[in-house]
Amino acid sequence: MVERKKDPEADSIEEIHRRLQESEAANLTAEPGTPNAWERVKLARHPGRPYTLDYIGLLFTDFFEIHGDRRFGDDPAIVTGFAHFHDEPCVVIGHQKGRTTKQRQQRNFGMPKPEGYRKALRVMKLAEKFHRPVFTFIDTPGAYPGIDAEERGQAEAIAYSLREMAKLRVPVIVTVTGEGGSGGALAIGLGDRVMMLENSIYSVISPEGCAAILWRDKAFAENAAHALRLTAPDLLEFGLIDQIVPEPEGGAHLNHEETGGYLDKCLSDALGSVRDLGCDKRIALRYDKFRAMGRFEDRARLAH
Repeated sequence: MVERKKDPEADSIEEIHRRLQESEAANLTAEPGTPNAWERVKLARHPGRPYTLDYIGLLFTDFFEIHGDRRFGDDPAIVTGFAHFHDEPCVVIGHQKGRTTKQRQQRNFGMPKPEGYRKALRVMKLAEKFHRPVFTFIDTPGAYPGIDAEERGQAEAIAYSLREMAKLRVPVIVTVTGEGGSGGALAIGLGDRVMMLENSIYSVISPEGCAAILWRDKAFAENAAHALRLTAPDLLEFGLIDQIVPEPEGGAHLNHEETGGYLDKCLSDALGSVRDLGCDKRIALRYDKFRAMGRFEDRARLAH
């Protein structure tokens, strides 16, 4: 009798689905006071949080969705299109997780494949051609790690997106609205202004993945969340983001309209702060911002 081999792609989908179901059952609400890192992780994953299509409905008008990367196909995990922001033509790009089980499967739980990133970059190039600012919204556990995605060049698609975003000659405003997972998030996260919602997270690895590596036990995910320093206040302190967008009391999932109101002002202010900079100046500042991340000094050596 031949034993059937497990499909690692199916296992990863099942794990994500299980985590989402647990999050739903918890019926999370931020308690009064400042949530700790693990509480913010759970709030960032809350299935009731606004997603990209919700923000498009709240903040933009005349949205026209664009599909496909002109190379392989369309990826529903990333939504792209033309729109207007305060009557100004713009481009909107963001991850989309889906609400129902069927929608989540269709959107691949917000985990893009290479064609998703290539679609996003195609639309960014259109924005550059027609001189429109770009708004991106990040909310993904990470890029899809399946065999088919790797065969179609997942790593290359992410790297190429990073390189081209660094050179875009239009303003780029980035907002982390929920989960910011590793390169899957960073691929559309290189901008002139990078903001995070108050209860969102941004990290190179999930707390569960970190715990599995350091403690070889996912039960230590809460410890890992604190060690990773993945919350908005942490990242603002380190200079990795520019601004924290406040959320309604209890979390963004409790009041989408109020959350949209806070974000609308922050997006408007952010765009205003970079719109009038010269193109070359804006690109130079963007380059310097990201090149400075992770820089350190050997103080003992400098002392001598």
